[in-house]
Amino acid sequence: MNYDIIIIGAGPAGLGFALALADTDLNILLVEKSSLASLREPAPDGREIALTHLSVELLKELRVWRHIPNENIAFIKHARVLNGESTYSLNFDTHQASLKALGFLVPNYLIREMLFEEVEEARQQANLTLMTDVTVTDVATNDQYASVTLSSGEQLETSLLVAADSRFSETRRKIGIPADIHDFSRTAIVCRVKHEQSHNDTALEYFHYGRTLAILPMNGNQSSIVITVSADTAQQIMNMTDDQFSADIQRRLKNKLGRMEIIGQRYPYALVGVHAKNFVAQRFALIGDAAVGMHPVTAHGFNLGLRGAHSLAKEIKKALSANSDIASSTVLEKYQTQHMRVTKPLYLGTNGIVSLFTNETLPARMLRNLALRVANNIPPLKSMITSKLTEKTQHFP
Repeated sequence: MNYDIIIIGAGPAGLGFALALADTDLNILLVEKSSLASLREPAPDGREIALTHLSVELLKELRVWRHIPNENIAFIKHARVLNGESTYSLNFDTHQASLKALGFLVPNYLIREMLFEEVEEARQQANLTLMTDVTVTDVATNDQYASVTLSSGEQLETSLLVAADSRFSETRRKIGIPADIHDFSRTAIVCRVKHEQSHNDTALEYFHYGRTLAILPMNGNQSSIVITVSADTAQQIMNMTDDQFSADIQRRLKNKLGRMEIIGQRYPYALVGVHAKNFVAQRFALIGDAAVGMHPVTAHGFNLGLRGAHSLAKEIKKALSANSDIASSTVLEKYQTQHMRVTKPLYLGTNGIVSLFTNETLPARMLRNLALRVANNIPPLKSMITSKLTEKTQHFP
């Protein structure tokens, strides 16, 4: 047997999973199609990740959080959700939930860089190998082992094969696991802006008719902007000059943050949600976006990736303590049960929210307004929503 575990994909989930097992004696291989240079210094991609309290704790356990400079961590202390042109908002605040912050905003590229930095450090002591600039051309599993064929022609065997190779996972397809793939027919455009007035650490989500506009507070008078529109409208927005774009955002915010000015470039992302029908097969498991790829409206995608990697690593460590097979059906089914219980309701619920708040019919508009008022005025419901968003159990008065 070449390895105990082979991980396909060195994104955040793959790196986090490898780190979670770095203190074991397992012989682990990470296979990544990108270059070593791009892993060491990921390019900025415009995405700011809203980390939950659980994700921060997991990053601390992985010794990654210590590497992220304080100036790159922004605290989200308030959140407002508005519908159409109404001034009524669904509100979430730290004082209501007795929290220091509802969430923590950190640049995606920086988290990836710090995860890899910790992996590089762990490789000096752990049985952790990294192969870059290589792809997986074929996979197979049987009762005894899983096999992997690389683009180099090399064939490897492992006790457990783990795929973390994006929501469009080729490995998932090759193993034969079907997935629910939901094309939202929308594009998210993300960028940074600076503005005259303070955002007061408040995240804003405007479900305007025809588009969604989110403003995520960064340190200083800067924010991350996320615009979600149809593909044809997205192209029009991408074709705007920086001055036109900044003026348009300022107008749609009704000058709430004063004069706006874009920083850097705009990045478009097609929105597709994915949920695998199963997370495991014979000597095989899915983690990260290969298991669940979320619409960004509830900001759970990255957080679920870290959580799934942690859950699988925990079950593997239990098997090691019991001197059991780390890839047995018992181990893998426990992981699947736990992660499915968390992800399926969130995936379906998020898709339901997107469906309702992008529906332009008059009954839907009325229901959207009603939904915000109901969520705002029923404390147990609001507590449940806050717990899901922050991944911290709350008890509202």
